[in-house]
Amino acid sequence: MIAFVRGPVAALAPTTVVVEVGGVGMAVQCTPNTIAALRIGQEARLATSLVVREDSLTLYGFADDDERQVFELLQTASGVGPRLAQAMLGVHSPDALRLAVSTGDEKALTAVPGIGKKGAQKLLLELKDKLGQPLGTGAVVGAQRVAAGPAPWTEQLHAALIGLGYAAREADDAVTAVTPQAEEAIAAGGSAPVPQLLRAALQTLNRTR
Repeated sequence: MIAFVRGPVAALAPTTVVVEVGGVGMAVQCTPNTIAALRIGQEARLATSLVVREDSLTLYGFADDDERQVFELLQTASGVGPRLAQAMLGVHSPDALRLAVSTGDEKALTAVPGIGKKGAQKLLLELKDKLGQPLGTGAVVGAQRVAAGPAPWTEQLHAALIGLGYAAREADDAVTAVTPQAEEAIAAGGSAPVPQLLRAALQTLNRTR
């Protein structure tokens, strides 16, 4: 198992970071929040989980070991693969997920793209005794942020664009440009799909340059 990678960041993309390790570029799949904290040329340390399939080897990266542990625990629930587990961590912090499961917060889970009402109920049942209680106060802060202030998707998208090297004003304009797309998804009963919105925002920025 590759427990972590450390080295200078060679490239950043909406869902992938390339970290140079011993002269080799390691492509690591990360959430927009994790990528937003990275900068090209600066050293990064990412906790990692290697997912092996018959036709692929995929390395998933996380800000810390706790996030990786939750990623792996989430996959013990039936129907949860690495992509859905990462999507859950893209929307909620590890403590926010612990809080949601421990309190039976179905709405918090349905905020994740790909999880419906029945799926959320099933996950709450299967994960109840696996994730444990929140470790700190991050989950509470996250819950308060959802109730008041800017929509979480706008913060995630803005941070991801800043992390990719765009100026704050460019990031603001891009978020505004994709807001109708996000509102349409929310109106349809889902949540704002941050990875897709990030790709759309990047296309908007590329057209204006």
